Amino acid sequence: MTGAAPLPLDQAELTFTASGDSLVRRSVLPSGVRVLSEQVPGARSATIGYWVAVGSRDEVVATYGSTHFLEHLLFKGTANRTALDIAVSFDAVGGEHNAMTAKEYTCYYAKVQDKDLPMAVEVLSDMITSSVIDPTEFENERGVILEELAMADDDPSDVTSERFFEAVLGEHPLGRPIGGSPETIQAATRESVWEHYRANYRARDLVITVAGAVDHDELVAWVTRALTAAGWDLSIEAAPVERRDATHDVIERGSPLVVVHRPIEQANILLGVPGIPAADDRRSTLAVLNSVLGGGMSSRLFQEIREKRGLAYSVYSFSPSYSDAGLFGLYAGCSPAKAAQVTELLLSEFRRLATGGITDDEMRRAVGQLSGASALALEDSDTRMSRLGRSEITLGEFADLDESLRRLSLVTAHDVRELAVELVARPLSIAAVGTIDAATFDGLALEPIAV
Repeated sequence: MTGAAPLPLDQAELTFTASGDSLVRRSVLPSGVRVLSEQVPGARSATIGYWVAVGSRDEVVATYGSTHFLEHLLFKGTANRTALDIAVSFDAVGGEHNAMTAKEYTCYYAKVQDKDLPMAVEVLSDMITSSVIDPTEFENERGVILEELAMADDDPSDVTSERFFEAVLGEHPLGRPIGGSPETIQAATRESVWEHYRANYRARDLVITVAGAVDHDELVAWVTRALTAAGWDLSIEAAPVERRDATHDVIERGSPLVVVHRPIEQANILLGVPGIPAADDRRSTLAVLNSVLGGGMSSRLFQEIREKRGLAYSVYSFSPSYSDAGLFGLYAGCSPAKAAQVTELLLSEFRRLATGGITDDEMRRAVGQLSGASALALEDSDTRMSRLGRSEITLGEFADLDESLRRLSLVTAHDVRELAVELVARPLSIAAVGTIDAATFDGLALEPIAV
């Protein structure tokens, strides 16, 4: 293929060959269900995902955490299968199955041998369409989720991350915790979660992606048969649900500094700014910037803070992106006594990208790292399945490895510096957890800078 392949919602069938001679096909059924497959030559297994484009950002105040609550409940049984039946279906064939709730989508997935793919379609279809959300199971799972939240609250890195998203993104729905809070989970009712389920798990919301050893026509037949058997009337015509508005949202900073005092051995520090959306043309530029700053052992943060000074074991940068917003962050874990020094180094290295740019050698190294990592990741059908889902739900286009590498090759050092200048001018936030307090960060120049 040449360039990225657009994925228009009003086109029923698409077929194209991607890099490595994999065959990508997409069918939009009359009911609005979208089925995408990537047939990989030589594969003997397949990863399948059932996606709905609803995540934690889509919840109202009364239902915070209900998307994640519902993800748990769909494993607890249907009219046809108990929770044990679902587990046994995959365990008996050596398969793997799980789910993930994100800020903009939920995905239920499995990895199986090619001969077991029809079973995976049948079981996942049953889970998606026919969960009974049994009242007893609901109460049991409430306890499980409260334990999950307690476990996360005991992990200082999780606490730092949640406070960081709130600090950077403020009142934006993306700033909320995916799992809700103990208070909202305690207040959740079966009726509210059931309503959330019925409102968002419909044929027009469903995206099914499979990568590996898969025949597309067989897949569509299995999906149609399984969803019909589960009670969905696929003869009722409906357009697929529209993708989210990709207009870059305005972010109002929640707080410049959030410190959570915990009597632990390390201070966990995150600092950063609003980033760029998933479909921004500068995603490749940001990938290079992130690689140079904190994307590996040769990155500036790793070399300056760990190798030269021995101030931290873990130090890196990261750049999650969403349909209308993003975030760029830098992390380090260090002794509380070194927290101010490490924060100053994180900040100075971040700003040095804007004031001094990057070298030609750093550019070559970053492009090489990103190119190699992208190629190696695609050895796994899980990655390919996820790429299909993200392409369909968020991006509206499919970019194969060749196209991704082409876009990387177009990035220049000037582009990287230009984006760095933009990022350092945005409101900065710090979140920290440890045996420290707000005074630890006194004297740091935390206001945005203009270069």
